[in-house]
Amino acid sequence: MRSRSWLLPTLIVASALSVIALYLALFGTPRIRRGDLVKGIVWQVDNATVGIQGRWETIGARQLLVQWTIVDNVAFVPDTGLPSATRLPDWMRISKEPWAKEVILGMAGRFSEAEARSRMVDLAALSQRLAQQPTPLNVVGWYFPVEVDPTWADASRMALLLMQLPRPLWISVYDSANVGADVLANWLASWLPPDVGVFFQDGVGVHARDASVARHYADRLANRLGASRVRIIAEAFRPDPKGGFRSAAATELASQIAAYDGYDLYLFDGPHYVSDALVTQLSELR
Repeated sequence: MRSRSWLLPTLIVASALSVIALYLALFGTPRIRRGDLVKGIVWQVDNATVGIQGRWETIGARQLLVQWTIVDNVAFVPDTGLPSATRLPDWMRISKEPWAKEVILGMAGRFSEAEARSRMVDLAALSQRLAQQPTPLNVVGWYFPVEVDPTWADASRMALLLMQLPRPLWISVYDSANVGADVLANWLASWLPPDVGVFFQDGVGVHARDASVARHYADRLANRLGASRVRIIAEAFRPDPKGGFRSAAATELASQIAAYDGYDLYLFDGPHYVSDALVTQLSELR
């Protein structure tokens, strides 16, 4: 009978390969939490996405943040007295989607940030009117789509306008100048009404910072404003060398999701960047 002494080196090699495989499984690929990966998705409504479709509920999304329902004086909802979009979303169908069980409804905005800021008084007045319109959606909050950052010297003027808008109310904030987490948190606390929540845009998609630094920002905001007032928007895109932006790869997005564990997380944005294929890949990384 053939000697079995040859098994020892073979078993040693096999064991070593198993250790390597385990290491790669644990550390080589981003690991993301089990269960719900996200709280919701963001939808930046435009003509290309009025037929919004997706399987975002499979990664946990139950809440839809609609960025705006009127943009550049074009309405994506009926009966506003303004010109309507070429095609309106099927809001009744959307209200029945599993990823839109709850909706934070964005009001009046502009595609141009500079225009939105210069016209914020008019946008607030239009938003007040818009919030009174009936909707089939289960609206659990409102979003005023005039984004703020510390480079905007007149941002504090928005405080009075925010006080006139419906509650619960949210705005979004980012830090393109990289002033730092504490400076950003203190600046917001100095003027933002205490019952207004913030969606922090992580800046990862535009390479402003990595996910670990974005997490630090969120922690400082939560410490200064209160945890219940802070949610995170993870940018689900990356610059495309050919121009514009591409969807983030599953491994890229997984690193963001893992870093923000414990926070209500929303992906920006679902219809443009989070395809069914990407949803499947994220699910496989759990």
